[in-house]
Amino acid sequence: MLSALLEDSVEDLYENAPCGYLSTLMDGRIAKINGTLLRWLGHRREDLVGHRHFSDLLTIGGRLYHETHFAPLLRMQGEINGVALELKAADGTRLPVLATSTVKRGEDGEPLLIRTTLLDARDRRAYERELLRARQEAEHDRERLQRLATTLQRTLIPPAIEPVPGMEAAAHYHFASSDEVGGDFYDLFPLAGGSWGFFMGDVRGKDADAAVVTSLARYTLRAAAVSDPEPGSVLANLNTALNQQVQEDEPPFCTVIFGLLAPEENGLGFHAVLAGGGHPPAMLLRADGSADYLPTPGGQLVGVVPDAQFTTATLDLRPGDTLLLYTDGLTEARTGDAGERYGDEALLDFARSLAPTSAPGAVGAVTALLDSFGEGLDDDTALLAMSVPPGER
Repeated sequence: MLSALLEDSVEDLYENAPCGYLSTLMDGRIAKINGTLLRWLGHRREDLVGHRHFSDLLTIGGRLYHETHFAPLLRMQGEINGVALELKAADGTRLPVLATSTVKRGEDGEPLLIRTTLLDARDRRAYERELLRARQEAEHDRERLQRLATTLQRTLIPPAIEPVPGMEAAAHYHFASSDEVGGDFYDLFPLAGGSWGFFMGDVRGKDADAAVVTSLARYTLRAAAVSDPEPGSVLANLNTALNQQVQEDEPPFCTVIFGLLAPEENGLGFHAVLAGGGHPPAMLLRADGSADYLPTPGGQLVGVVPDAQFTTATLDLRPGDTLLLYTDGLTEARTGDAGERYGDEALLDFARSLAPTSAPGAVGAVTALLDSFGEGLDDDTALLAMSVPPGER
């Protein structure tokens, strides 16, 4: 039986092939056509052979393309492969096909006729339309998620820094991705008795889980500072709140610096107390042109263990001094092909080149530094700076 099946005649293979075959003279007149193509188009053989041209089978757009591109290229090259065309059936419907044509030449090299193979592209066209529709829907969903992520991110950081009497303040937030919600946060806000609270933090992870912890941390810090503004107590309250959150995989935690600003009685600056919870140390840029880190050694991550310990540091901000806080996206930015990180020492050298400066000057300079990293800056980065103007009383 298998042998019998394989003994098909050449004529049967031509007439009932799974594709359309067409032979035309050099002027395009149809000389031969197989049964498959006739069935697709609903035409009779005697109506086409010797009477119609290949271009007559095309739609208006296909005919225009055939005359201006397909036929000229075929004459120049002798063959053309896989060109998308549309045929017009007898009932007016359209049949998308992929056409491949070759020129048959005689022994003297003169062109004799054109042989064309036509593949039914209806399934492929339907697949391409479905693929395009899916891509458009995906792009729409992506744009919607980007808008949601941006809106959510902006609700987690203050829209503007409230001015502190006798002080300049500036902040900046660099979004590493428009698709993800980062976990960096900061704030500067008034407290009772003329003092001010400020903080800078970074939550583990990104997206919705990070947004939940960021929101909790930001509002817990503000609320805790109202009842007891002592920085170590504020971080302890946040640590308790985070330890009460239940997550299946890892506990929510973050790094934080919380500070308390109080104006000096003589009006010559501010006294500051900072508590550190595993966060990169603040940077102090002095009026005399020096700059150095203000470490809070031993401060543990906030939210990891119930009895976390936090250390404090004190300083006096005098006229011309600037205090700069940042998240680790700055120091962990990649600066070379080998993947080197920017690092703490490079940041310290950069700060010393800036001092003395103001809060807006420091934030502007570091923002320009962030921009210079390009794609090497792959994490969100927040900046907050406070300075006492020279001669301020």
